[in-house]
Amino acid sequence: MNELTKIILATTLAGAAMPLGGLLASRESIHRRWLETEFRHGVIALGGGILIAAVALVLVPASLGKLPIWGVLLCFLLGGAAFGRLGVFLAKRDTPASNLVAMLADFIPEAIAMGAAFAAGNGAGMTLALFMFLQNLPEGFNAYREMIDAGGISPRRLLFTFAALVPVGTIAGVAGYFLLGDSPMVVDGLLLFAAGGILYVVFQDIAPQAKLKKHWLPSLGAVIGFAIGLLGHLLIH
Repeated sequence: MNELTKIILATTLAGAAMPLGGLLASRESIHRRWLETEFRHGVIALGGGILIAAVALVLVPASLGKLPIWGVLLCFLLGGAAFGRLGVFLAKRDTPASNLVAMLADFIPEAIAMGAAFAAGNGAGMTLALFMFLQNLPEGFNAYREMIDAGGISPRRLLFTFAALVPVGTIAGVAGYFLLGDSPMVVDGLLLFAAGGILYVVFQDIAPQAKLKKHWLPSLGAVIGFAIGLLGHLLIH
């Protein structure tokens, strides 16, 4: 299997986690009250744990070594600032699609970096693919519930929309493979930008939503999520 085929398969599978997460969220056979309380909050916390693991174990470590210190800090802070600005933009328009937009905002630069990592042959491509799948699954779940609760769109149409977004990651990965394989500093900057943005999203949106009064089980989801990320990191390495 050549590198280009690997990129297409890896980015497609990582992107497919978005509609898969939405499909899991659409299963109303689960007790409705439990789905809307402990289970949903637990999934939110799980996603937060996985995202923190992605930042701590993959995105930041894989992007150090080529950029100067000021470049590392600049790209990381720019990512946080950009995601913060995006949050303000969405809040002003009172859209229920904030989780969906945030998911795409980190998925696309990660997919580009994944394609470039495969081209560079530095071994980070498969690690990124694994973490992208793990983080997109709970993000797809949360985005689906958020948009369904807001109303205005049918479950089938929403799942179709999620599925239609999968090729976006594939195109981004192929573009990264052909355009950035010889630009490791740009790739590192993209990874740091995504890391800063993800960390902003975790503390601005995910962590506050994960808390549930008089329930302590959902918060363990964050620990479990980080453990899943750690397991993936150990298996790859």
